[in-house]
Amino acid sequence: MLWIYNIGIVIYGLLLRLASLFNAKAKLFVAGRKNIFENIQRKINSNDRPIWFHFASLGEFEQGRPVLENLKSNDPSQKIIVTFFSPSGYEIRKNYALADVFYLPLDTASNAKKFINSVNPKFAVFTKYEFWYHYFAVLHEKQIPLYLISGIFRPDQVFFKWYGSFYRGILKFVTHFFVQNEESVSLLKSIGIDKVSLSGDTRFDRVYENAQQPKKIQEVEYFLGNSPTFIAGSTWLEDEKLLVSLTEKYPDWKFIVAPHEIGISHIEEIEKLFPNAIKFSALSSQLTTNKSQILIIDNIGMLSSLYQYAKVAYIGGGFGAGIHNTLEAAAFGLPVTFGPKYDKFQEAKDLIAIGAAKSISTSDELISAFDYFKANEMASADAEKYVEQKKGATEIIVKAIA
Repeated sequence: MLWIYNIGIVIYGLLLRLASLFNAKAKLFVAGRKNIFENIQRKINSNDRPIWFHFASLGEFEQGRPVLENLKSNDPSQKIIVTFFSPSGYEIRKNYALADVFYLPLDTASNAKKFINSVNPKFAVFTKYEFWYHYFAVLHEKQIPLYLISGIFRPDQVFFKWYGSFYRGILKFVTHFFVQNEESVSLLKSIGIDKVSLSGDTRFDRVYENAQQPKKIQEVEYFLGNSPTFIAGSTWLEDEKLLVSLTEKYPDWKFIVAPHEIGISHIEEIEKLFPNAIKFSALSSQLTTNKSQILIIDNIGMLSSLYQYAKVAYIGGGFGAGIHNTLEAAAFGLPVTFGPKYDKFQEAKDLIAIGAAKSISTSDELISAFDYFKANEMASADAEKYVEQKKGATEIIVKAIA
């Protein structure tokens, strides 16, 4: 099975190089890994024994960030390196002040050995998922502790299938798992993995902290004035189409649309749906003349602060691979709506169960959910209370690994 895995990694790398000729994200992926080992050796002294945090993308970074920052706060002299697999994480956090940030080289045997020899980490922390055979194997061989935090497992994953022995082997390289729920504990133990603790999800710590001191955005405050506001975060085109009827029915409300992808073509698609909308990038030059109902956020990194201005939220992704981050909105006391594909997200199920979220499939259902939340103030309080009660995972993890 390992040879199939190795061939798959090689093919994946070749396809990315081909895609980089015409795809901007693939181009960043390939270009960011050029001379990667020279860059690491120039910036990292292996004698420093840095702590290595790896994140798939920006969402996982925000999830693991409380642990990273807590460790750094406890020992400011401790060196930390961060790696990302995806450009959407690296490009936003490449200048992160608390760590040296790199792309993770593809998971080949030679790359893993060279990377870990160059970095010589004190220990490694992976967040939620991403299981790379060669990196895990080399860490295990060198007896460097490897922790998985905020992990979550489901019975339908390959690890728990009769044909999943290779992937179960990868899990057994992990020193300790810190998981989100009891089901994950039980599933891991069912395949002979006992080094597992129920710690919860560090995202709760992160979003709670963010909601306590959100960054103020003057241009947005001017745009909204005193109008009640609905925010749609991390949306895709199918999500955005549902919003049209809602904006037409409630002309006295302001709407913020913060899409997941901000490429020119997608922004233009949103503008076609909402011809009278204004982009955030145009706000500063139109502060005295803007009367638009809809604001399109055409940048990345602002969404977590925008929730402070809204009363109800819609979270995108539920018509694709799965919904995005509902907790950022809930931390500000926003009841949330989202599409039908939420079954992989425990927090979404929990929010529905306490009446602070609704799943919708049509524009009529979205209007109905909006009307319900607009009239039900308890949903807001329940959302905020849910986040506050679930925080604390960071303290559990740091006490165990520091």
